[in-house]
Amino acid sequence: MARVAGFAALAIGLAACTRSLTSGPDPASNLEKWVAEVRARPAPPLDPLPVMRQFETFEYSAQNMRDPFSDEWQERDTGGLRPDPNRRKEALESYPLDSLDMVGTIGKGAGLVALVMAPDKVTYRVRPGSYLGQSDGRATGVYEDRIELVELVPDGAGGWLERPASIALEDQ
Repeated sequence: MARVAGFAALAIGLAACTRSLTSGPDPASNLEKWVAEVRARPAPPLDPLPVMRQFETFEYSAQNMRDPFSDEWQERDTGGLRPDPNRRKEALESYPLDSLDMVGTIGKGAGLVALVMAPDKVTYRVRPGSYLGQSDGRATGVYEDRIELVELVPDGAGGWLERPASIALEDQ
């Protein structure tokens, strides 16, 4: 019985909705009326065109100047400092200088030899004239507490500069 009453209420509600929709003004006619009103209005005036500025002309006159994209402007190296490309690299030249540790010395006087441990935990002997580090560093002196060397670094203009460096004895 409750079902029948529910269906009856639903049917009455739907009938009321359809009756209210059909009895009111037609929405399509309202839309057509609004469109006709909008078309009848006069168009708003257009904004004036912007004034075009006159640009000054530029005449390129650098034909006789150097080309900034060529290498001709660089100073030619006249044989100053430079690394020797034909020199055979030594074992310690494959490591950065700051990764090498001086762990001791052997000998005395002019025959003093430094002991340097590389990151691979192998100890190498370094004498004056030995090369180490990745900047063509050459040992200039071996002392009880340090190794002094000179590195060749590029100067940014196609040449090379000598830069002093040293490796101190590691404190235990």
